[in-house]
Amino acid sequence: MPRGFFITFEGIDGCGKTTQAKRLATHLRERKFDVITTRQPGGTPFGDKLRSLLLDSRAMALSPQTELALMFADRAQCILEVVRPALDRGAVVICDRFTDSTEAYQGGGRGLGSDAVLELHRIVCNNLQPDLTLLLEPGIEGCLERARRRNESKMARGANENRFEQEQEGFFRAVAEKYRQIAVREPHRVLAIEGDGTIAEVQARIIETVEARMNTWASQPAPASVAS
Repeated sequence: MPRGFFITFEGIDGCGKTTQAKRLATHLRERKFDVITTRQPGGTPFGDKLRSLLLDSRAMALSPQTELALMFADRAQCILEVVRPALDRGAVVICDRFTDSTEAYQGGGRGLGSDAVLELHRIVCNNLQPDLTLLLEPGIEGCLERARRRNESKMARGANENRFEQEQEGFFRAVAEKYRQIAVREPHRVLAIEGDGTIAEVQARIIETVEARMNTWASQPAPASVAS
């Protein structure tokens, strides 16, 4: 059995990636794939506690370096508990954000640069790379409007995940620019889906791409056994 297939979804807040990740998981399960979904920050009991700290709008005093360190602490635990065991058994893992988010938000938005993020990924995450990253790039203004509306609804229910949405538009433009740089740097891994298509239109393009990649993955021969 080949190693499992690792798919990540990326984009600025409100781009629709969480909706598309859920729809892709449903589609693949209908095709009888073993599918695990997770998210970052979060995805483990420890990660969920970090998520509440990182996204709470009352935690505005966090330094960019603290933010960076907490993101990688969360990621390392998620890899240990969720991602790596699932990949080792041959499952499809769909993760809502991964290191590209850290490079875009902390590297680009916070101005820490790519080098520190990529070096931490190499050390902390053993340089684990997705097989495919789906980068959703609708218009920034619409994304922010949706994200802020969504979080207002969450806050009305007692949840507070509004810290990043309180940033100014310039922050998100820096994040989006860093995402574009990542896509140019790694075109084989990152598929950028641009424009404000409908949910169904974006889903159709995602499924077409994922199925093509996974057909290649599924045809890989099993690793040869090693004689003792």
